Amino acid sequence: MLTIGLVQQGAWDMPLESMPLAAGYLKAVLDADPVTAAAVDVKINNFRGGVALTAMAQDLFGAEIPEVLGFSVLGWNYRSFGCLAETFKQLNPRGVVIFGGNHVANQADRVFREMPQVDYVVNGEGETTLPALVRYLLDNPGGRDPANVPGISYLREPGSVHTTPDAARIENLDVVPSPFLTGAIPMNWPNGRFRYDVALMETNRGCPYKCSFCYWGGAVGQRVRSFSRQRLVEELDFFGFHEVPTVVLCDANFGLLESDEEFVEDLIKTRERRGFPRAIETSWAKNKSARFHRIVTELRQHGFKSSFTLALQTLSDDALTEMHRRNMKVNQWESLATWLADEGLDCYAELIWGAPGETPDSFFEGYDRLAGKVSRIAVYPLLLLPNTSYSEQRADHGFVTLRGEHDDFEYVLANRSATLNEHVRMQRFMLWARVLGENQFLRHVWRPAAALTGQTQSALITSLMRWFESSATPEAREFCAAIPVIAESPSVVRALRALYGSHALEREIEMWWRTVMVPRFPERWRPFAEELYTYEHWTRPVYVDPNLGPPPGWRADGTSYQTDPIRFSHDMRRALQQGEWDRDKPPEAETVWYVFDAKPGFYEHMDNHETAAHYAAEPLRVDPALSHGM
Repeated sequence: MLTIGLVQQGAWDMPLESMPLAAGYLKAVLDADPVTAAAVDVKINNFRGGVALTAMAQDLFGAEIPEVLGFSVLGWNYRSFGCLAETFKQLNPRGVVIFGGNHVANQADRVFREMPQVDYVVNGEGETTLPALVRYLLDNPGGRDPANVPGISYLREPGSVHTTPDAARIENLDVVPSPFLTGAIPMNWPNGRFRYDVALMETNRGCPYKCSFCYWGGAVGQRVRSFSRQRLVEELDFFGFHEVPTVVLCDANFGLLESDEEFVEDLIKTRERRGFPRAIETSWAKNKSARFHRIVTELRQHGFKSSFTLALQTLSDDALTEMHRRNMKVNQWESLATWLADEGLDCYAELIWGAPGETPDSFFEGYDRLAGKVSRIAVYPLLLLPNTSYSEQRADHGFVTLRGEHDDFEYVLANRSATLNEHVRMQRFMLWARVLGENQFLRHVWRPAAALTGQTQSALITSLMRWFESSATPEAREFCAAIPVIAESPSVVRALRALYGSHALEREIEMWWRTVMVPRFPERWRPFAEELYTYEHWTRPVYVDPNLGPPPGWRADGTSYQTDPIRFSHDMRRALQQGEWDRDKPPEAETVWYVFDAKPGFYEHMDNHETAAHYAAEPLRVDPALSHGM
């Protein structure tokens, strides 16, 4: 019996695991193949992001040492997996190491140069290549020349990389067994609780676009291939049975195909029957058609939570041309954002800093133009990903890059349109923008402040950043000192947890608001501005550290957290919904009492800004008579 360990690790250091979808597909395929099913024993080893190498080594090698280790490699685990492969070879010199995934596909020269402990690199869809390679290993014990296995690279002799012809794309995706329905991926902990942050699934593979920065599953610029409706129905029902709260689709352009409407119809029926799932997140189609509007309307009418994305990446015409995105109808985003707001739906936009053709001035102009319609903006540093045209044409664009301290991504630090110093300054702004705007530590203050003080959202973020940098408090100094040069995702999460976990840091933000911002409001608006931050505080998700319990002012109340009634001098919720910011007409003063209600789970889900948005506290207006004496 050939023992195989499949190794996967999530991107974020969070309390819950990420679902090992890639490894699940591979185990399901090997378990279903008549040849390999009888001859191999496959185990999935799934790790959270941030787990120490020693802990992973103990889990992998503490009992039986496998004969084959297959790693699902991405930028955040490339180095760690190389170290684990090196240890594996010491324990089992005859063992076989296989690397697969977007980060190493077609990158065999570099992989073998840096990691001689790797035996094979998979260049395409693993569900085709891995079973063929395993059959070769079964038929040829000790063999190291699988020339007839498609889609792999290996060393025939030191320094000589041999790459076999590409494996054909899987046209009928249903030939890949479901990792859920086959039991390849465990769903629950022994206590019955769903064990992952979200459930990942695909309805299709492929992307018709070929953006310069993207290598979506190795299938960019290709026809989209879909799983059958019946299979997806069965998987949704499986999720409903296991009470999965959120489904995240790994599709590149959901809402593009007619079958996407059918999927939403089946999702709604599943919830009506099972009560779950209750939220869906995905990468939405870049061009928003009538089909997208119908899907959004259906989800809203049936109470599904979702974040609707404007994946613009830049508003600079020069940068769009370099990105090969000019053919996308991104110029229609303003009317779409207005429509989503009118429907009361959560919408956020995506921007990338560092694209050729973009300057700090053009970026801020685009950012603030976006903020006029969508205050929640996700800002990502440009990465030179393997196999993308940016990476292949780096000299033409004048890219200067730096690999991350804790990952293997290439972060852009200069290009022909922005200098290294400009990039470093923008990285610092980006971290604050991601914490405050993308992750919504501030949600309600942006629009009133911009309209009534004349400051743009980027100026507000910069003002708070400078407040922290000039603060003499030890907490603020420690917070600023911990900010790295690159605004990589782990540093954003660390900053966010610091703000939620430290009353001193939140007081620093409150002090900035009351000291710097409130005086800039028209005098008649200042009482409202004072209360605006109080309202901001209570509508944040409730961050409950398991070792500390609820923060001050919150108590567990059945299936949620609640406050006692809190008095306001304005109907804050109504004022924010109306969004009428006439400098001469502040809202009428009136005594209003709110109880704030938030569902539990934010501590475990805050690392993902899309799912974290589902945990914002809701203000419930209560009868003043019930609040007598408070």
